[in-house]
Amino acid sequence: MQFIDKVKISVTAGKGGNGVVRFRREKYVPAGGPAGGDGGDGGDVILEVDPNLTTLVDFRYRRKYKAQDGEDGGSFNRFGKDAPDLIIGVPPGTILKDPETDEILADMTVPGQRVVVAKGGRGGRGNTRFKSPTRQAPQFAEQGLPGWSRELVLELKLLADVGLVGYPNVGKSTFISRISAAKPKIADYPFTTLVPNLGVVSMGEGNSFVVADIPGLIEGAHAGVGLGHEFLRHVERCRVLVHMIDMSGYEGRDPREDYRQILYELEQYSPELAQRPQIVVANKMDLPNAAVNLEEFRREYPQLTVYEMSAATGQGIDAVLSAMWSVVREMREAEPVKEGQEVPEVLVLEPAVKKAELRDFTITQDDEDEAFVVKGQGLEGLMLRIDFNNEESVKWFLRLLEDIGVVAQLREAGIEDGDTVRVGEYEFEFVD
Repeated sequence: MQFIDKVKISVTAGKGGNGVVRFRREKYVPAGGPAGGDGGDGGDVILEVDPNLTTLVDFRYRRKYKAQDGEDGGSFNRFGKDAPDLIIGVPPGTILKDPETDEILADMTVPGQRVVVAKGGRGGRGNTRFKSPTRQAPQFAEQGLPGWSRELVLELKLLADVGLVGYPNVGKSTFISRISAAKPKIADYPFTTLVPNLGVVSMGEGNSFVVADIPGLIEGAHAGVGLGHEFLRHVERCRVLVHMIDMSGYEGRDPREDYRQILYELEQYSPELAQRPQIVVANKMDLPNAAVNLEEFRREYPQLTVYEMSAATGQGIDAVLSAMWSVVREMREAEPVKEGQEVPEVLVLEPAVKKAELRDFTITQDDEDEAFVVKGQGLEGLMLRIDFNNEESVKWFLRLLEDIGVVAQLREAGIEDGDTVRVGEYEFEFVD
């Protein structure tokens, strides 16, 4: 399976069903009252953590998601059906970001965790709702509100107990293939691993931990050189880092300098990350010069416990595994793992424009055409529900403008008969 760890998607919730204009047409009831039902709500778009997913590959070929619209209302005051929610699975470790500001909107780590990323529009009210002592037979109804729409960046940070770090071709892939069922591509050239590999290591019944084989880091990785940021992102969640060094000095490399450089990259990317528990492993100890290089390495870093190993022959692997398991258990006791954690309450992301009170508006005059411009989030949102092709609906809306004080403020601003009033995308001719 191809590994995809960052995608941009757009989501649109369902539109609310329209309220309808209907009247009772029963036998022996010559002047039946209004009987138009409300429209159903549109479906939400919900992201849910699916523990069976390990990559964002499902989003590679589909980037746009839309929930179903609510059903229109019916006769005899029948409500339209609410549309089902569109639930989209994401792997544990998925972060939701705003593509414009790069702000983190949600961090999804617990299986079953849900985030409503787009809320469905409410259904419009049928004409029954507008009956009053002075309006016995309303000839209009509300349209359903459109669903929220937004773009999101999904970014995956692997959830692993242990992260393997080191230069390219130091033997990380060979090691993970020996200790788990993972089968990474292995070859004798740099950058064989271009995507992270996950392996589950079993330490007996009921005891296991996850190891992430992070692609090899290079100088400048913290600044994004090569695929630095893409690789380092996956190290952030690891509890323990296993720093693997090619102690044979492959192709003339200096193991001491390699160790210093990888530490530097980690510190520059995240000082907190560099403070994570580390296990230093000297790999390729079966090759010439490895013993001499290890002796020099220990002289320079006498404070370090260095585990000798050959991933190719299997020498020393058990000791390394025991050290890894020991640290993982200590970390788990100090900070319990996510499995079994209580699922957080459903998070509903705020829409781009928050709901405001109808009376929260401003009136200005356009410098070019001298039109009076009325602006208000709540007022403009309400207009989305009104059928301006219906004359009675327009009259009701204009009366509403008077009720909430818009007309009074227009008079104070000096409006005269025949002047243009602009609200949202609509223009009206003022008649006092």
